[in-house]
Amino acid sequence: MRAELRLLRLVIPYRALLAFGLVTTLLASLLDGFTLVMLVPLLKHLFGTAGNLRAGSTQLEALIDRLVDPLVAGLTPGQAAGRLVVLLVAGLVLKNTLSYASTQLSVRTQEGLVRDLRTRLFGHLLTLELGFFQRTRAGQLISGIITEVDQTKTVISASLLSFFQNLVVVAVTLFILSQISLRLTLLTLAFVPFLLLGLQSLLRRLRAHARARAHERGEITATVTERLGAIRLIRSYGEEGRETSHFGAQADRYRKRVIRTQRFSSLTSPVTEVFSGFLVILIIWAGTKPALVGLAAPLAPEAIIVFLMAALKLTSPLKTIASFPATMAVTLASAERVFDFLDQPSTELDRPGDEIARFDREIVFDRVSFRYGDGDLVLRDVSFSLGKGRVIALVGPSGAGKTTLLKLLIREIRPSAGEIVFDGKSVGKLKRRDIPKLRQKIGVVFQDFKLLPEKTVSENCDIALAISKTPKIEWAARVEHVLDLVGLSERSELFPSQLAGGEIQRAALARALVVNPSIIFADEPTGNLDWETAEEVIKLLKKIHEEGKTVIVTTHHKKIIKEFKARILELRKGEVEKDTKE
Repeated sequence: MRAELRLLRLVIPYRALLAFGLVTTLLASLLDGFTLVMLVPLLKHLFGTAGNLRAGSTQLEALIDRLVDPLVAGLTPGQAAGRLVVLLVAGLVLKNTLSYASTQLSVRTQEGLVRDLRTRLFGHLLTLELGFFQRTRAGQLISGIITEVDQTKTVISASLLSFFQNLVVVAVTLFILSQISLRLTLLTLAFVPFLLLGLQSLLRRLRAHARARAHERGEITATVTERLGAIRLIRSYGEEGRETSHFGAQADRYRKRVIRTQRFSSLTSPVTEVFSGFLVILIIWAGTKPALVGLAAPLAPEAIIVFLMAALKLTSPLKTIASFPATMAVTLASAERVFDFLDQPSTELDRPGDEIARFDREIVFDRVSFRYGDGDLVLRDVSFSLGKGRVIALVGPSGAGKTTLLKLLIREIRPSAGEIVFDGKSVGKLKRRDIPKLRQKIGVVFQDFKLLPEKTVSENCDIALAISKTPKIEWAARVEHVLDLVGLSERSELFPSQLAGGEIQRAALARALVVNPSIIFADEPTGNLDWETAEEVIKLLKKIHEEGKTVIVTTHHKKIIKEFKARILELRKGEVEKDTKE
């Protein structure tokens, strides 16, 4: 489906607001024409030319005289001018009130559309397979959610409301001009295509530079996100200077993109002003030539003034209408980037025959293979079984496929071939609503902990309970129990940054245990710890196992294997090289 139609479908929930906005826009545009027309009788009274129509009077003057005469009958010129001023001010106030209302309705519609699209995109990203995030820079995703989604609201302000408003203004103004002099109107319009062609040439270049600027902005966002995330690594290697130089070069490229964009953007106003000045001279000259404008006498001063104002009023809406394709092109470029993300296939869709999650007896990996996208196999024909309450150690060099096994186990990804079976039920066929239930049965302790730095130890545990929908009345008792189990009762109100390495590992274990999982998956639980601290973690894992938990660890630590008398599964290049039974 075309991006334009997909955007318009997002507007459907706001159709009532949008319709009301279009009505107020129409009324404001009509009142704009009314205030312009009211200048004719006002100027006549100020110039002292009010009264019977003279030779060469325009159709507009005749129409206005018939409408205004009842309002000013019997009044002196001063009194009549005063009454007309009041009427003109009332029209201006009402017109601007309606314009303000239209703007506010437009803002509500725009921001509602942006909120809906941004929330939908964020929710969809959470369901994508992890390979997508390895292929896509995080900064580009952030730019998409924040900047590109925000650009899509222009479809409301530029396409539906502004475009409509300017069409009405042009139509009303052309009607007024034609009532003054049809020939002079046609003469004026004959030069408009030259303005539009000049603007279109500028806008084509502006569109190209705007797209390049948007891409460069995404690259800067990506760089900032990635470098700040790796700040410790940068400092440890003393790379501050090189990274600053790299970012400076990137910032300079963005500066050049902005300058090039503004170079063409800034030209539109001078071009329009030069054209407007030419129109003023043309209209004044033509207004003094009765034969040219099709009248018996030159136009009256008030008619020329109103015609000038109306003709000049045309330039702004015509410029906006002319720039509409470029504005929409930039909007659609942003929308297409957003829809590209939304069109990425979700890994969390139910399939026919999907089943319910259970774990009471055993886990079976049956000839499981996996590859990311079209790449090489990361796992190849991996087969093993693990009974409830048992321990298995996954060992092997980096890149052997240990972490991929974890992702398969918690259904972050699906096997490319083979099956993972819990109690006879295939994990690959779980219903979408049951995937969280499966994950709640598996407490994962990540190698990099993934504790939330702005939350205390107890609050990190609370978050796990909230996600698992544990009744809040149980939270305090559960958190107290697991923190006592891992020996952090007195450290519960500290933040991760205030904990030692072993304490952070125990806090991660506490968070995994607080939802009472059946399985604990510990990814290199002693990898970054000193020997003494590692022994404490090993004892803690053994204590957890003795409580009846099934334990899966990825490790190179022989002490863990010996202490647990664990079954050892050695992986190399995605294949089971050796399976040592307990």
